[in-house]
Amino acid sequence: MQTTYQMFIETIVPSDELIVSRTDLHGNITYANETFAHISGYEIDELIGKPHNIVRHPDMPHSVFRTLWQTLKQEQMWKGYVKNLRKDGGYYWVYAEISGVYKDGVLVEYKSLRAPIEEETKIKMQREYDEKCEKEEGKSRVVVYLKSDIVHKVETLAREKACLGDTIMNDILSDSLF
Repeated sequence: MQTTYQMFIETIVPSDELIVSRTDLHGNITYANETFAHISGYEIDELIGKPHNIVRHPDMPHSVFRTLWQTLKQEQMWKGYVKNLRKDGGYYWVYAEISGVYKDGVLVEYKSLRAPIEEETKIKMQREYDEKCEKEEGKSRVVVYLKSDIVHKVETLAREKACLGDTIMNDILSDSLF
């Protein structure tokens, strides 16, 4: 039996960048800064009007978002770590702060500020979220972290070949996992 690998490439949020977005009360994006567009792989006009969960990664436990919405409904700021999905199927990690925007005491929209996080935190949160998904939702998967030189080899081959077949990927990975 041959194992097939699926590779998801992480986009790193630059340390000097802040991702900013706003949504209406239904969660549809009303504002996205250039950094959000660039990191998520979308154009700004592709984001505006779309539900913010367009970037929700399937690795994120549903309970995280239930807690987020409960916190916002209590008129409090939610803070936490989020793995987001890029348009190309890749991903990026952020620390997010989400809160309501009020005018004359009335909630009119939500704003989200997101910043980069450390590698150790990403690994810790991936493990924590994997455990939550398995416990709460009965779904599990294996995440394997590759050494940077292996990632470089794979990226180089991908550029040269335009895509990787399962055979090439399996050959590269079979000797490279740690």
